[in-house]
Amino acid sequence: MLEKYLIEHCAPTLAGLKIGSLFACKYKNKEEFEDNIERLGEMLEVKKLKFKVMSRNEQRALVYVYRPNMLEKSIREQNVENFLKIYGYSEFNLDKILFRLEERINQSAGFPHEIGIFLGYPLNDVVGFINNNGKKSKCAGYWKVYCNEDEAVRIFKRYSRCREIYEKLWKNGKSVIQLTVAV
Repeated sequence: MLEKYLIEHCAPTLAGLKIGSLFACKYKNKEEFEDNIERLGEMLEVKKLKFKVMSRNEQRALVYVYRPNMLEKSIREQNVENFLKIYGYSEFNLDKILFRLEERINQSAGFPHEIGIFLGYPLNDVVGFINNNGKKSKCAGYWKVYCNEDEAVRIFKRYSRCREIYEKLWKNGKSVIQLTVAV
């Protein structure tokens, strides 16, 4: 079941096209779910992919799947770092920054808007979303676009095509491990 969630929601991240993906996962047995996350996480770590459970209850978890090297590069950009400081991010190593994101997710009724940075959305679009309260976007796909519409549409098509290919390959017997690219 967990593999199905990864294919449906994380294909561009598995392919190394995207910094990270986030998905909500229902489960019946919390211990079994945690064992599966740990097992898959250990297997995919050799492909330079990590999992972090951001929140959970007895029936559902919010899972962040990410490329540490890509995330590290993104948060080291001065404009991204300055932006994140506004939301209380003060230490810029991955463990601290992910802990702060987890805090923000668990303190918010919805998602904290800076989540877009962790999902690989362009900073200008994240800021545009915040400044416009999610309205007046040029277009929407994997995120709401406020700046470079043509580039975003190209990325949306690439992500959608990636997901189609991964779903087909997975249904034909390829495992998530086989489909995950080491970046």
